[in-house]
Amino acid sequence: MLNTLDRLADTLRDRSQPFVLALVVRCESPTSAKPGARAVITSDGRIEGWIGGGCAQPIVLEEARRALREGTSRLLRITPNAGTAEVDGIVTYEMVCHSGGTLDIFVEPVLPPPQVVILGRSPVGRTLARLAKTMGYRVTVCSPHADAVDFPDADARLDSMDAAGIPGIAQSFIVVSTQGEDDEGGMLAALRAGPRYLAFVASPKKWKAVSSYLSGQGIAPAALGRVRVPAGVPIQAVEPEEIALSIMAQIVQCRREDPEAAAPGAKSQPVVETSPRTAVDPVCHMTVDPAKAAHASTYKGQAVYFCCAGCKQKFDKDPERFLRQG
Repeated sequence: MLNTLDRLADTLRDRSQPFVLALVVRCESPTSAKPGARAVITSDGRIEGWIGGGCAQPIVLEEARRALREGTSRLLRITPNAGTAEVDGIVTYEMVCHSGGTLDIFVEPVLPPPQVVILGRSPVGRTLARLAKTMGYRVTVCSPHADAVDFPDADARLDSMDAAGIPGIAQSFIVVSTQGEDDEGGMLAALRAGPRYLAFVASPKKWKAVSSYLSGQGIAPAALGRVRVPAGVPIQAVEPEEIALSIMAQIVQCRREDPEAAAPGAKSQPVVETSPRTAVDPVCHMTVDPAKAAHASTYKGQAVYFCCAGCKQKFDKDPERFLRQG
């Protein structure tokens, strides 16, 4: 099992796909998982490995979503004594399964390095590549004419501007800096890649002409409205180095923002997908997919869904208590 998990983790890293490592670091019997038990949780919520069943899995899944979204690790405690001995730095949940044991689980997000993708070989693009690499970003350059002399710091160079197949492109930061070398083709390729951030190094006059062409190619107005143009934060930049600095500042700003604000007027897809229809267990407050929930009750004509039999049993004994708490 451990070799299988190691191979899966290596594969996800190679594909620049985010995932979570969950490790049981401590337990108080009786528990099904023991210290050293671990699992890999993929960005679509799939668990490979073992960190306990019943209440443990939905709790770890929920915290894995938060870890990927926030980029931070956390230590979880799942215990029947929740609320009686809170410890700083530990996120505590109530153990409602019949086993009644305690699990301490460390949840660690493994995120690929942020990636800047530059379409074109302009002076701004060359400076941006150096700056992004210095700041720890992976740099990919897409241009038929780019070489190691122009981009010695790039991690990868592609001889076309078709960026759609680049691993992790949806979460990348694309900058089109063609500056006269097939501006329309570069923008069309960038828009089709669907990144979280897209900037075009161009004047408003040029953008008006290029956006008119893109509209004629069937690009929706909403997609065009998400393009950052002029590129970069407004610092009165003139020289290529100043423009590159302003773009990098905007990328940092976008990266630190809520993903929902990644582009003007855009809604990014979450890193971890959830069911289109969800409910909240009123006992442990875990997210439950009604279509897959094995435990449910009806109270005052409303369906209530639970992550496990223990939560259902507690709710059925005193539903008003849990509804008041919720």
